[in-house]
Amino acid sequence: MRSLVTGGAGFIGSHVARSLLVLGHDVVVLDDMSGGFAENVPPECELVTGSATDVELVEDLFARHGFDHVFHLAAYAAEGLSHFIRRFNYTNNVLGSVNLINQSVIHDVRRFVFTSSIAVYGENQLPMTEDLVPQPEDPYGIAKYAIELDLAAAQRQFGLDYTIFRPHNVYGEHQNVGDKYRNVVGIFMNQLMQGEPLTIFGDGSQTRAFSYIDDVAPIIARSVDVPAASGRVFNIGADQPHSVLHLAHVVAASFGVEAEIRHLPPRNEVVHAYASHDRVREVFGRADPTTLEVGVNRMAEWARSVGARRTQEFEGVEVWKEFPAGWRGAVADEPAR
Repeated sequence: MRSLVTGGAGFIGSHVARSLLVLGHDVVVLDDMSGGFAENVPPECELVTGSATDVELVEDLFARHGFDHVFHLAAYAAEGLSHFIRRFNYTNNVLGSVNLINQSVIHDVRRFVFTSSIAVYGENQLPMTEDLVPQPEDPYGIAKYAIELDLAAAQRQFGLDYTIFRPHNVYGEHQNVGDKYRNVVGIFMNQLMQGEPLTIFGDGSQTRAFSYIDDVAPIIARSVDVPAASGRVFNIGADQPHSVLHLAHVVAASFGVEAEIRHLPPRNEVVHAYASHDRVREVFGRADPTTLEVGVNRMAEWARSVGARRTQEFEGVEVWKEFPAGWRGAVADEPAR
């Protein structure tokens, strides 16, 4: 099998690429390196630097490689920031995806695996199940749901097989700890390594089910070998929600320090988000999840080995009205999903 992994130099994508190699796939990674690192890519993979928004590049890749499967993980996944970068969000997360879907139809790809997000649910009833009608509340979630709908349309029209995963709050090794707009576990670790307080929007009572990467990536990789996953949507991640405030103390403990916390003004976000995973267990089997403490300790060991990374400001904010104060030149957090 020859598989394309977009975003394969990034966090989840690099772990999916590694899992595919274990399963015997030849893997080509496409990544624009905006949030990824070449050292994340397993050396057995071919790394192509570029964006899925580049139509000619995508056409050339499919023509040269004749992919059996496409694993589309490339996205700019900052929900809160997406309100202020709508054009960038839709260009990267919708148009780039459409380029890949077009070529997958033309070249008879066997299955297209797409990582969506529980951001599609919005402020929905809990726990979120796949049967709920999505009600995304931010442009990021809207973009993800648009591609879910487009894949269903491509299946009806052209027979393109697909599987959709809705992961949430995934953390672990290879996460970009230098990104201050998303992935709160990495943000906290980066702040600790720089001797800074842990910043939280609001009182920290917002809850997420933080999911360790090794409980997520292998399932995504082997989904193409599971007939029952064809044409279906799966929530994937941890069951147990934790508050962001509790997470801050767990991360601090993994570094052997007390948590020094600075509270920032609250921002517009879904307060509580966690999902049901009955469907993914039914199809892929049950496994003991990694506890928050164990997963955070593993990530902390890796983070200390690579060290702090410089937080970069997002260049190209399109709307500054109501832009969160904590993101204006200061390190801040983003409870990621």
